[in-house]
Amino acid sequence: MTKKITICLLFLVFIPSFAQTDFTPNWSKGVVWYQIFPDRFHNGDPSNDPKVEDQDGAYPFDSTSDFQIHRWTSDWYELKPYEKKNGKDIYYNLQRRRYGGDLQGVIDKLDYLQSLGINAIYMNPIFWAPSSHKYDALCYHHVDPSFGPDPEGDKKMIMNEDPLNPEKWVWTKADLLALKLIDEVHKRKMFIIFDGVFNHLGVNSFAFRDVEEKQEKSAYKDWFMVDSWRDAAKGTKFEYQGWFGVKTLPEFKEDENGIVSGPKKYIFDATKRWMNPMNKGAQNGIDGWRLDVAYCIAHPFWKDWRNEVKSINSEAYLTAELVDPIDKTKPYLSGDEFDATMNYNFSFLVHDFFVQDAKGISVTQFDTQLKELREGFGEGVAQNMQNLVGSHDATRIGSAVANPDGKKFSDWGTYFNWSQKSNNIDYNARKPTDKQLEKQKLIAAFQILYLGSPMIYYGDEAGMWGSNDPDCRKPMVWSDKEYDSETFNPNQSKHEADKVDFNTDLFNWYKKFIALRNQYESIRIGNFTTIETNDAVKTYAFSRKLGNQEVIVIINRSDKNIDFTNPILKKGKFRDVFTKKVMKKLVVKPMDVVVLSNTILK
Repeated sequence: MTKKITICLLFLVFIPSFAQTDFTPNWSKGVVWYQIFPDRFHNGDPSNDPKVEDQDGAYPFDSTSDFQIHRWTSDWYELKPYEKKNGKDIYYNLQRRRYGGDLQGVIDKLDYLQSLGINAIYMNPIFWAPSSHKYDALCYHHVDPSFGPDPEGDKKMIMNEDPLNPEKWVWTKADLLALKLIDEVHKRKMFIIFDGVFNHLGVNSFAFRDVEEKQEKSAYKDWFMVDSWRDAAKGTKFEYQGWFGVKTLPEFKEDENGIVSGPKKYIFDATKRWMNPMNKGAQNGIDGWRLDVAYCIAHPFWKDWRNEVKSINSEAYLTAELVDPIDKTKPYLSGDEFDATMNYNFSFLVHDFFVQDAKGISVTQFDTQLKELREGFGEGVAQNMQNLVGSHDATRIGSAVANPDGKKFSDWGTYFNWSQKSNNIDYNARKPTDKQLEKQKLIAAFQILYLGSPMIYYGDEAGMWGSNDPDCRKPMVWSDKEYDSETFNPNQSKHEADKVDFNTDLFNWYKKFIALRNQYESIRIGNFTTIETNDAVKTYAFSRKLGNQEVIVIINRSDKNIDFTNPILKKGKFRDVFTKKVMKKLVVKPMDVVVLSNTILK
């Protein structure tokens, strides 16, 4: 979720590791994740495209200006004629844009994801909400009607039900399509998790609208953090608390045990609905959840919720959005709440070592801090961590590499604003150069070969670029579409054309290393041992080993060829996994990686 506020101090503070029981699921260890932002992934059914009134209640609170589904392949910063009519700037209009991505679009592209080698999908919110990002839910028990085949019919069905009676909740066509998506994912032996935004609802949600209308007579009067009720006699107004002061996101009421009983029961009922749909068995439901702003909800709630989730599916995977150092994160990862996090701390280190040039950390520092992070929560958690390098809340890796030696990603609040083109006109939002893409390739290789579960943000493999939110949420670049070149700046001046197309070379690079990961069990779930850290020539070598199978990775972070020799190679047991040649010594090209193994698989 977008966060423009420095939520916590993000220093990498480390504490010693300790032995602990592995409480994490097995299937999720070492899988390759793919994050999908639904409205921007693929429009599989233009007949359900959202209408202007569907964004009522979402920023910038304009459901009356001219509107149309934005052309998928258009220049991102170019204001279209219908947008110019409202007289507002590009950033106002970017928030009003809808591109029509939907669940059918995801289903249509599952074969693409499978061809890339993806094992598991994380869906950004799909529940009914007026914004493009869907973090302002109207409810948790229904998929957004505009993601399904019959939006108007779905809305009528929803409006006639009692939200407090889960036994009578209807299954809309959009809901049923979500079940089909789950089924199609499972048919391909892949997994899928949904985004749970359980800290707040949207201002137009069924519960808050009822409170706003009926005040203290509402059945939901105890659901939200109300400061005062509307009372003409007392001269008081209706006042309530929104998430970080955002009034369109009314927060659920909490006590010492977390979210109070009313909304808690609703959340639990919605959780069960998607994990065991129609009571037909957990095998028909989602495989877990990603929890938004998990730090905003007290620990007792998460402990109870985990028990509920695991009672439905003991192998369900629970990952949290936590952007904190190890000591603050540990209470969430001690066996009674979450299995993993979106591993922003990993991303901070990757940026510090690979993205930064003059300001970069040394190989030794990189290795030391990775070790502390890897060992901070126990082996099971380490293997389940979603190792990302970018997301819907951060600049794309394709733009990060085009902006070296700026602010440090680990300084989250400062970096967040600095990396938004809307806040920093000097941020380079142009297409990365070929040389910069070589850096992205090296980052991708490391991300995929490292211990844990790499998570790819949609389109990174296709060569997409973009500064922080909203530019990191451009429509997916597909190989069968012809895109306008990007020529517009945000102020509507122009620059030299940046060609927008599917980067086949980059895609094949990602595919090659993902295939290697899927092929070698030692890469997926093997242990990690540092072989060499050479600060002088910027060489980093490590081993991934499981049983007798071992893979050695040598990374050259410098701009010069390096000769790599190591006693481990002298016995002649290691071959290049791609050329199959025995390697007793080797030359690693600048900003490149060599992968060896004692076991060559077909």
